[in-house]
Amino acid sequence: MKAKILALLRERRDYVSGQELCTRFNVSRTAVWKAIGQLKKEGYSIEAVQNRGYRLVSEVEIYGQHELESRMDTEWAGHPVVFYDKLPSTNLQAKLDAEKGAVQGTLIVADMQTAGRGRRGRTWSSPAGTNVYFTLIIKPDFQVELASMVTLVMGLAVAEGIRETCGLEAGIKWPNDIVVNGKKVCGMLAEMSVERDFIHYVVIGVGINVAQQEFAPEIAHVATSLWQECGYRVPRAELTANVMKAFESYYEIFREKGSLVGLMEKYNNLLVNQNREVRVLAPGAEFQGISRGINEMGELLVEREDGTVAKVYAGEVSVRGMYGYV
Repeated sequence: MKAKILALLRERRDYVSGQELCTRFNVSRTAVWKAIGQLKKEGYSIEAVQNRGYRLVSEVEIYGQHELESRMDTEWAGHPVVFYDKLPSTNLQAKLDAEKGAVQGTLIVADMQTAGRGRRGRTWSSPAGTNVYFTLIIKPDFQVELASMVTLVMGLAVAEGIRETCGLEAGIKWPNDIVVNGKKVCGMLAEMSVERDFIHYVVIGVGINVAQQEFAPEIAHVATSLWQECGYRVPRAELTANVMKAFESYYEIFREKGSLVGLMEKYNNLLVNQNREVRVLAPGAEFQGISRGINEMGELLVEREDGTVAKVYAGEVSVRGMYGYV
């Protein structure tokens, strides 16, 4: 109920009477009073005026269970939210929960990770109070060979969420790095449990640099944060909710079509290495060419010097710009 009260106060931006809250949520005045008191203890500034009701005075960066729940405008993605102050890894927790029967759409969120991971076992710096770290649980009903495309769908959703939240021209470096002004602002890691031709679950972990100001020397030239790019602290809960809303919409299109055919144009319009020279680094092979965007299976089409087009599957392949990160 606290999340619902918070959402209503935020939406109204004016006083909401205690009687209206009681009627809308079918609870007593005492229950409303207790909920308001608990929200105040969590840090929300809520003004109570006799004969007028309650008003959310100002919003500060409060990142937690009720803030996230109050902002979710989706049917299933981000329901339920499970928030932790600290976890070793949101992906690890999501896999444990999925094994225990967590439903599709469960969103595991942490303010801090002590063992965050990226692709190929790399560590992902995850300090408290600065960035977004979450993992979404999916229970697909499609074939195993389509599962790898879910990360491209999430990449599209993160780029859209950033654009919606703070107006930055976020783009995608294939397959799912999110970049702003040529630097990486987000990475993700998908893992799944498969038995023969049946997918038990897919977990998609996302880490977005929101307020981080300093990066390790080895990545400082390719990493950035939303704060560095837009000049103010982006609200993490709003950003997370916007990503979930975009993902739910794009995922349903992907699921209905059984491929990325319905999302190709939108994805390619955001692809920062579209029609640019790239170097493809694959195990035992390396070549360069011109990126021509993705096909309906999410493969990157790279035109070689002889005019032939190679279909590059994400897997363990890396694509680099010829003259820099993108």
